[in-house]
Amino acid sequence: MHHTGGPGWRITLDTCTPMLMALYFRDVAGLAGAGTPALSHVAPAVRAADHSMLISGVGGVAALRDQWEFWWSRLLQAHPSNEPNISPPDFPELAGLPALQRVAQAHFGAAVSWSREQEQVYSSMAAQRETLGGHKILADLVQNREMELGRSSRDFTLTIVEVPLAEPRAWFIEPNRLIMSSHLLDDQENFRSYVQPVVDLLV
Repeated sequence: MHHTGGPGWRITLDTCTPMLMALYFRDVAGLAGAGTPALSHVAPAVRAADHSMLISGVGGVAALRDQWEFWWSRLLQAHPSNEPNISPPDFPELAGLPALQRVAQAHFGAAVSWSREQEQVYSSMAAQRETLGGHKILADLVQNREMELGRSSRDFTLTIVEVPLAEPRAWFIEPNRLIMSSHLLDDQENFRSYVQPVVDLLV
């Protein structure tokens, strides 16, 4: 986790295990475009499996999509204060979502392995950024806006959740969160195009 801040404001960058798990289940279930906002698929890509037999008795693919979207919106609302990890074998956190429970039971081990791998990649990338000063752009965005306005920033918190998405962009979740491809910060011009408007709004 990285924190950048000044008087009254703070920007946090981190990844999120429950969201990584959710994105794995989304992609292994072939639910392209599911959720609001509709994030791109993960990278490296997860191969989709056919779950029609597995979930046919509990509403099929349409129910699975609805249940995943409900769970995803719950994760977005809970972050960063209270994201429940899901616990096998019964996944009580997914109670009332039977199609999603079945997919979780079928792929839990693979989802855990994939999520841990992505967390390790993220940790080493974050450590390299700390060493090279890659986070300096965050303070620059705030300072640039302060200079434009001729005043200090208002108090705000911006939470940026980095996940391994194929599309190098960020998605704004009102009022003060961004879901972002974990490689977007490597392209500072592209990063600025997505994050500066959000910072401008908050400052």
